[in-house]
Amino acid sequence: MRNVLILGATSDMAQAIAKKYAAEGWSLTLAALEADLLGPIASDIKVRAEVPVQTLEFNAVDFSSHRKQYEALETRPDAVIACFGYMSDQEKVRTDEEDIRRTIDINFTGMATILSIIAEDFEQRGSGAIAAISSVAGDRGRQSNYIYGSAKAGLSVFLGGLRNRLADKGVHVMTVKPGFARTKMTENLELPAALTASPEQIAEAVFQGLEKKKNVVYTLWMWRWIMLIIKHIPEPIFKKMKM
Repeated sequence: MRNVLILGATSDMAQAIAKKYAAEGWSLTLAALEADLLGPIASDIKVRAEVPVQTLEFNAVDFSSHRKQYEALETRPDAVIACFGYMSDQEKVRTDEEDIRRTIDINFTGMATILSIIAEDFEQRGSGAIAAISSVAGDRGRQSNYIYGSAKAGLSVFLGGLRNRLADKGVHVMTVKPGFARTKMTENLELPAALTASPEQIAEAVFQGLEKKKNVVYTLWMWRWIMLIIKHIPEPIFKKMKM
């Protein structure tokens, strides 16, 4: 039975991904900072899908613990999906040095640290798949979320380089770029329904994307074209748009 390790497994998106993989017959290793919240999630999946589910604590910003935690896993994964992230209010983060650091450390440094360790293992084994949740916010700097966006931009470039490095090593790396997503984090926001993905839609896109060895997946699909337009708006015009 193949095993998938899901990092940041308490989020709505991660839970949907876990349920999708369990339904497809994979065993699960669920990791999150708030490990006590994983018990009910694991129990529910075990009952519904009848697959083995392990849980463990994972702290994205405790960089020095990442290698030890990964090497201590009872089951080495065949696929890893990194779902953890942090988005603060833009007005707060741009004037709060600690919040800036937290945004970068969780969304970029923590991702780069743990995925580098996993990539090393997969490369030695000659197989494996890695996916990480980035964001369309990283496609172009905009005043509305440029600090969060810059961390996600760094993550996307990191994943692209990792994909390039491992392309001939039997290891596939996929970048997932959600646009608007319907989660607890956005439940108070008025989002356009046609451009907003559910956690289940994102989970399906992640699963199918890795199965088909896609390099970059936008969810929903139209965000690829929306961001293509946004990226090609000339800078003198873009500055006046105040996006």
